[in-house]
Amino acid sequence: MSSLEIRRIHIEAWQTSGMSQAAYCRKHGLNAKTFGNWLRIYRSGREVVRSSALVPVTIKPMSMTANTLRLRGQGDHVLELPSTVSPHWLGELLKCL
Repeated sequence: MSSLEIRRIHIEAWQTSGMSQAAYCRKHGLNAKTFGNWLRIYRSGREVVRSSALVPVTIKPMSMTANTLRLRGQGDHVLELPSTVSPHWLGELLKCL
């Protein structure tokens, strides 16, 4: 369960509890100021859960002597990596972008 889901669960539980924010936080071991910040963000609608998205990729053949991997993004963005880069590491990097 993500931290955003946990925050939402606590906020909804507090709203139905009939307790003050301070009492709810004491009962559940939460910092009252932190809970207030969660509530402010929740009410403003800025709390967004990022979802995975597919990114279009075009694969172009390169000469066999190429020793770099070149990834081109939109615009002029280019990322060059050694061809020996770990596929696992590259996958983790692409998840972050």
